[in-house]
Amino acid sequence: MYRIPLKNSGQETRLFRSRVAVAAILAGLLVLTLIGRLSYLEVIRHGYYATLARNNRISPIPIPPARGLILDRNGIVLAEDIPVFTLQVIPDRVHNMARLLATLKTIIALNKQDLRNFDRRLAQHRPFQEVTLRAHLSEAEAAHVAVNLTQLPGVSLHARLRRYYPLGGVAVDTIGYVSRINQAEEQGPDGARYFGYHHVGQFGIERSYQKQLMGRIGFKDVEMNAAGRAVKILKRIAPHAGKNLYLNIDAQMQAIGEQMLDNRPGSIVAIDPRTGAVLTFVSSPIYDPNPFVDGIREKAYRKLATDPAAPLNDRALNGLYPPGSTIKPFFAYAALQTRWFNPDATYNCPGYWHLPHNGHLFHCWKPMGMGAVDLETAIEESCDVYFYHLAFKQGIDRMVRYLTYFGFGHRTGIDLPGESRGLVPTRAWRRATHRPWYPGQTVITGIGQGPLLVTPIQLADAVAAIANHGVRMRPEVVRGIENPVTGAVRYIPPFGYPPVPRRRKKSLGILIHDMSQVVTGPHGTARGIDWDHVLPYSVAGKTGTAQLWNAIPGYNGKHIHSDALFIAFAPVHHPRIALAVIVEHAGFGALAAAPIARALMNFYLLGHVHVRAENQTNGKILAVGGHP
Repeated sequence: MYRIPLKNSGQETRLFRSRVAVAAILAGLLVLTLIGRLSYLEVIRHGYYATLARNNRISPIPIPPARGLILDRNGIVLAEDIPVFTLQVIPDRVHNMARLLATLKTIIALNKQDLRNFDRRLAQHRPFQEVTLRAHLSEAEAAHVAVNLTQLPGVSLHARLRRYYPLGGVAVDTIGYVSRINQAEEQGPDGARYFGYHHVGQFGIERSYQKQLMGRIGFKDVEMNAAGRAVKILKRIAPHAGKNLYLNIDAQMQAIGEQMLDNRPGSIVAIDPRTGAVLTFVSSPIYDPNPFVDGIREKAYRKLATDPAAPLNDRALNGLYPPGSTIKPFFAYAALQTRWFNPDATYNCPGYWHLPHNGHLFHCWKPMGMGAVDLETAIEESCDVYFYHLAFKQGIDRMVRYLTYFGFGHRTGIDLPGESRGLVPTRAWRRATHRPWYPGQTVITGIGQGPLLVTPIQLADAVAAIANHGVRMRPEVVRGIENPVTGAVRYIPPFGYPPVPRRRKKSLGILIHDMSQVVTGPHGTARGIDWDHVLPYSVAGKTGTAQLWNAIPGYNGKHIHSDALFIAFAPVHHPRIALAVIVEHAGFGALAAAPIARALMNFYLLGHVHVRAENQTNGKILAVGGHP
């Protein structure tokens, strides 16, 4: 009988051996691959991975530097960094947070806003990280906390530097302020430069000189454990303090101007015409910038933002005003450059003027007229009819050309951010809005009304050009930059623009003489500022009253509000100060603006104010001078 074999031992042995060999080969290849990979990591890539491990263990922490000082021309500190105390809590060291907060309330003041902010920060930090409970503790509060620290587990006091403006709102629109860096700034084009800094300049000098003031960041390398907790400091690179800025601003003169405006809306700009140094830069009303540094409360900001007087608006830099009669000297200068204009020729002022073949009347401020008027009288008494006629003869194109020579319609180049260009109306400007240019608009532009708008800095810059023989100097707020280590100061050199074209050599002298008559002439509109007849220096100036049509709440029609303006420079033959004063809705320039100008000129030239308070309300000033 045939027997079928159930098992082939030899074949199974061969199969088993082949499988073992394949497994051994695969295992060998895997071992070789592992050895090769380990060799690659340990030998070839050792430096790279060692660096990664060290970086995971060592964390660089930025150290913000002290921000540079801002000082006035006499060394008075306008902005500085001061030490403040911050109360912080480490959550994982606190067994009962509610009990701790209740205990702290008995030691220092903690309001609802502080507690809400603390709860928000707790959610954003790890339990072992310090969380700020309250910043800006007073010295007394810090002392109370320090005495009780042994009974407050997890609580610590830290001192840090905070920006502080010791004079409050004095020169706030010049200095500006710093505030916390927001997300948009961190992600903006300068975000990398701001790494490690907590605050950034928002406007004014704090912003335009941010690079010089901010200094250079420092670092400390801190060793961290696996949980991310700091163990020890390995290395420290000290920060470099920011540079100090000396301004051309005189803090005392600035304060005098702000006090005389008495929080009425308005502006004062005073310049040294020889160098362009900005001596005073007032925008009123003023406000305290200190609450903005670490975040002003919403209620306080809303109050400022909704104030009808608009204190947050930098009027000196961006306020747009009809110049009124203060523009007349510049149109007179334009006429003096022509061959057809004779400054000694008279023109009859019956109290009104009209365009040829047009019955519409343009009235003079003096209803009965001034009779025969030449250029000197027209500037001295501010005759509107004379300048209506002069504007019509010159034409808007010529008028605009000379306004641009004096800087109107362009930025002055002052070292402050956000300056407005103003508005000089042209035919092209009207065409852009699909409207024609009418001769009547030329006429009213001749007395500084209509669409013509200027800024206070432009007015001051332009009158300074007249004082400086027709040369405009770029206005400069910063006088010098000081290295805080060496004490060396780099002064900003003056920069002059091309001179205003002059085709008649004596034209500027004629204009300055006529502007002097505004103050010294028997009918000068600013004659009242020399109320005691003892001014030891000569003044050339021009008053202005710009009428604004504004709707009044509760009044169905319209009502006229007038801004008071005054431009001047002194002494006439060797000018050291040129200024522009604007007081909104104050009526007459001679009454409201000119006395302020005299007080500032007195202080700068004589060292005292010497002005009587009744100048602000004395109607005799107007009676003596006539139209302001």
